Amino acid sequence: MEQQDIFFETGGGVGRITLNRPKVLNALSFAQVEAMLAKLREWAKEPSIRAVVIAATGEKAFCAGGDIRAMYEAGKAGNLQFLTDFYGTEYQLNRLIKTYPKPYVALMDGIVMGGGAGISIHGSHRVVTERTLFAMPETSIGFFPDVGGTYFLSRCPGAVGTYLALTSARLKAADLLHLGLATHFVPAARMEELAEALSVADDITQEQAFSAFSCMIEMYQEEAPGEAEMILHRAAIDRCFAKRTVPEIIAALKEEKSAWAEETLAQLAQKSPTSLMVTLRQMQAGAMIDFDKAMILEYRLSQRFMRGHDFYEGVRALLVDKDHAPRWQPASLEEIDPSEVDAYFRPLDGGDLTLIEL
Repeated sequence: MEQQDIFFETGGGVGRITLNRPKVLNALSFAQVEAMLAKLREWAKEPSIRAVVIAATGEKAFCAGGDIRAMYEAGKAGNLQFLTDFYGTEYQLNRLIKTYPKPYVALMDGIVMGGGAGISIHGSHRVVTERTLFAMPETSIGFFPDVGGTYFLSRCPGAVGTYLALTSARLKAADLLHLGLATHFVPAARMEELAEALSVADDITQEQAFSAFSCMIEMYQEEAPGEAEMILHRAAIDRCFAKRTVPEIIAALKEEKSAWAEETLAQLAQKSPTSLMVTLRQMQAGAMIDFDKAMILEYRLSQRFMRGHDFYEGVRALLVDKDHAPRWQPASLEEIDPSEVDAYFRPLDGGDLTLIEL
């Protein structure tokens, strides 16, 4: 990791993290994940640090996800240990943020996708702007919505989480607030001012910190622009995406006979059939397990996808050859045996992820 990729600063009772890879939309490298995990553990035990604030440089992205090109190259080179270490460390980081004993404020200005959700959605305070664009796009690259998606997507209202997981649908600020994935809206023009205000916490006790930071953010909070699209399509989403299988979801969408349903069918047709089948099972399981079990489950899935075909084909089509014409294997839902889906969820021969306490 170059020294400039991520900044850690302290002052005013606050630990500040700044992602600084704007040319790659602040995609997370393994070195950044390792550094964040170590620093957050250190700050959790430091009495002078009352809260953590994470932001990013550039106006386009907070964090567009993990560095999937690095994972692609490692897998192609047969470096499976890198993939084991990356996902294991990233999921430990996600879990630490979820259980952090101090306010964790994510300033989610710009694109927030995949791994970017993992370092923001689990925080206590999640601030979005009119530039925020959120998605879990993993089924588009032959993967599954990880970094805690098993937990937070399955707890969205009705069947919305399943819809988001399967289709990679994009959300703006109004939807994120409506679904509870964001806590506050602040205009982008005031984010720097807000960040400065959040950097003065010397006189706040740790007991006061959560409510105090909420009050500070609320001083800059405004109503998000636009209407939540999830409200417009909620009834149809619940009708179609509460089905037990992917073929049943597709059949229900065909019965809708609406422009939205046609667009959704077109989106699903582009996804990896294996990803769709595994992701639906993941969402069904996620609703019944706690966060720790969700992360253990995701680790199983990550290791199996990294040893499969579709992730590498999806990244090839999107980032390497850029032909946007992935050749999935199997190529259709009908070719997938349910036992193949079952195998993704079984305990790993080498042992499951062991979650580490602070």
